[in-house]
This record gives sequence, C-alpha cells and structure tokens, in this order.
Amino acid sequence: MDLRLKIAVQKAGRLHDGSLSLLGECGIRIDNGFDQLIAPARDFPADVLFLRNSDIPGSVEIAPNIGLADGICDLVSSGSTLFKNGLKEAEVILKSEACLVKGPGLNNEKQAVADEILFRIRSVLASRNNKYILLNAPDDKLEDICNILPGMKSPTIMPLAMEGWSSLHSVISEADFWAVIGQLKKKGAQGILVIPIEKMVV
Repeated sequence: MDLRLKIAVQKAGRLHDGSLSLLGECGIRIDNGFDQLIAPARDFPADVLFLRNSDIPGSVEIAPNIGLADGICDLVSSGSTLFKNGLKEAEVILKSEACLVKGPGLNNEKQAVADEILFRIRSVLASRNNKYILLNAPDDKLEDICNILPGMKSPTIMPLAMEGWSSLHSVISEADFWAVIGQLKKKGAQGILVIPIEKMVV
C-alpha cells in the first residue's frame, strides 16, 4: 500500500515559489530537477506533484506593450505590476485565495500525514503573524503592562538585578505592534526588544 501523501502545487509562477517556501519552513523539503513533474520529499512521507499553467491568462506585462489587447484578464495580488505598466483595475471578476484542499476518502495513514502537514503550516503561519517581545519595567507597573501584553497565556516575568525592576517576555500580534509599543512606553517600559518567531506551536 502506498502510504505517501501526494501534494499538488503550481509548476511555475507566484504560487510555486510561495508553496515550496512554505513546505520548506514546515520541514518538507524536496530536490526538484528541471522539468521534473513529481519529486519526493526528504524525510517526510509525501511526494510533490507540479501542475502545468496552461489555464492561466496571458501576461499583463506583455500584452499592452505590444498592442495585443485593450483589456486584459490577469491574476493580481498587490497590483504593483498594473501600476508599473500604466494600467488600472477596471473590474474585479473573482476574488480568490490559495487554499490547501484534500480529496475524499483518505485512509487513516494518509489522513495522519495530512493532519501533520496542517499542524506544521498553522505553526509557521502563526509565527509570521506574531512577534516575541522582551522589555524591562518597574515592578509597580507590571499589572498595567500585563493587561497590555496577555501573550499566549500570560507574560513571563523575571526579576532583574536592579531592585524594583523586572523583565517581561511575551508575544504580540504583528497587526497590533505599533499601538502596543506606544502603550508600553507610556506605562514605563524600557529596553524593548522585538524578535521574529521562527515557529509557533500553539
């Protein structure tokens, strides 16, 4: 029985690089040779299959510059390519996002592999959306600062050699970063260090 999970990704394009980078951060690495359509993962029971891009519309960079089209249907993420080519968005046909989907009827062994991949992906994505923060604060402000920095459960607090001061370690959301930093400074926090998180297992 084949117990290796098969994962299909785009053969080329923006999803190709992003998908392989994400899998690599999850510890699922492959040796992909030129024009290779399937590649086994190293030290993980999965094979990566590369899908062709024949159903992707023509390039937005080329078509207007050589007079092929007045209107173009293209995949857009940030819109920077449109701007660089003097174009503007006229209508959104469809909003989409990259998703991991699975086929029906996975056996227990393959489902376990799929669950492990999902666990790893969630850990990587959680780390991208959060930062590890360390700071020094006067002891009489600890309660106020803990209310600002709840962390995953609560901040870690360690006394400093200087009497009346402690070091706090916690996690903050990237989206709340600047607002939180401002609140911490107002409450007397000093020596604030913010560090990227490589993995975050919750």
